[in-house]
Amino acid sequence: MNRLATTLAFLTLALAPLSHAATSEEGARWWKHIEVLASDEDAGRFPGTPGFEAAARYVETQFRSLGLQPAGVDGYRQPVAFDVQTIVPEQSSATLTGPAGAQQLQVGEEIIFGRQPQRTDIDAPLVFLGYGLHLPQAGYDEFAGLDLKGKVAVIIGGGPSDLSGNLKAHAHNDIFYRALARAGAVGVISIPLPSAMDFAWSRQMKFQARPAMSLADPSLRASPHAIFSASFNPEHAETLFTGSGHSLAEIIAKANAGQRLEGFNLAKRLKAHVAVKIDHITSPNLIAKLEGSDPTLRTQYVVVSAHLDHLGVGEPIAGQNIYRGAMDDASGVASVLEIARRLTAAPHKPRRSILFVIVTAEEQGLLGSRYFAHHPTVPQSEIVADLNFDMPLPLFPLKTLVLYGLDESTLADDARAVAAPLGIDVVRDPYPNRNAFTRTDLYSFVQVGIPAVAFRFGAPAGTPQEKMIRDWLSQRYHSPQDDLAQPVDLPAAADLVDLVTSMTLRVADAEKRPAFRADSPFRVVSE
Repeated sequence: MNRLATTLAFLTLALAPLSHAATSEEGARWWKHIEVLASDEDAGRFPGTPGFEAAARYVETQFRSLGLQPAGVDGYRQPVAFDVQTIVPEQSSATLTGPAGAQQLQVGEEIIFGRQPQRTDIDAPLVFLGYGLHLPQAGYDEFAGLDLKGKVAVIIGGGPSDLSGNLKAHAHNDIFYRALARAGAVGVISIPLPSAMDFAWSRQMKFQARPAMSLADPSLRASPHAIFSASFNPEHAETLFTGSGHSLAEIIAKANAGQRLEGFNLAKRLKAHVAVKIDHITSPNLIAKLEGSDPTLRTQYVVVSAHLDHLGVGEPIAGQNIYRGAMDDASGVASVLEIARRLTAAPHKPRRSILFVIVTAEEQGLLGSRYFAHHPTVPQSEIVADLNFDMPLPLFPLKTLVLYGLDESTLADDARAVAAPLGIDVVRDPYPNRNAFTRTDLYSFVQVGIPAVAFRFGAPAGTPQEKMIRDWLSQRYHSPQDDLAQPVDLPAAADLVDLVTSMTLRVADAEKRPAFRADSPFRVVSE
């Protein structure tokens, strides 16, 4: 049988509907990985802890048992150095002053200091900067015409509806911090858009004393210099606008409607002291290779990725304090391991090589994937795509697949090609104001010009399945209740693994490598 016929035969087999018994068996195998990684013994897998190390050894054992080649710099490992900042809320303070006098802010209840490397002392006037978007190429630049030198910018989440969700999310990251630095701003206060918040402010307060990590290499940070950053409770943020001639209520109404915003000076000044402790750790990415079969294409790589870390041990919620991260993202790691098992066992070997990349410190700001994307263990120019898993949420049968990055590259065509025979709809992110595109490791690859997508179960608006997703985000996301006791559809998880296995093979065997679409803002990065 020739190569094309062999490939088509394998794809036909991979796309053929499996019996319920078969998918149940495959789903149970997937779940066994999660039972290990989300166990109390692994204690939430926070980078630099014994629990993370135990989880890393498990992944290495699985790589080794599958016969995958080590592709790190030390066996399967790629060590990554981090600075760790811990804010001490009880030693920190913040005061607003304005025409009516001084107002001491309650740290935690009203203001939470950010996870960026902090500028520890600030005394500066405030200016409202709308959404904080600097996109002159799209005809939208909220920095234009505003004097930010020596000031703290106040921004609100979201963005105008006439800009794509991915572009808005992109603009809230490195672009934003670099624009702040050029404008001479000394800090930023973010007000979450209430309609886009994953969970209540009371939950966010529980994270304020958690360690925050940054890459030890300052050249890989969004801002190479420390900057004051904080979030303000939207229930109390009206006080920031008193005396400005504007109200937070009107701004939220415009943001919810997707309208454009204009900046203006606020009548308040902020004085703050942020007490921090600094430590240093090393935590590894884990990388394994399945070598391709084509003498020419085997030097190119398709990455299949997920993140190993979660939030460790923290403030109790409902009597539990281990943030196990069963879905976020032990489920993604399990999916990568099961794809590796399918591909190593298949009679047809992919033409391009496959890199299985399990990264650290995603929860700290995509740090492990950012490090790998900038310092890959294979030539960066030879990485053709990243297929990423992050919290896929197999809560019900797979009928709708949310594809993060759908509008950016030809990988969307590959996803549709393998999903269509199964009757699965492939759709874009239905909640763009959550900025999931830039909160998922695929973004680290896109930023260096590598096409990338991530997968999650979806459902039409207003259906019981969509309510299940929303309830999961509000009740289990980043809480100890993301545990082994939650209901999961194991056959559906196996269906997603099968679909992405087929997509991996399709991308690996294609004559042409994936490409950004002509209208993608990330196309210029890859050229």
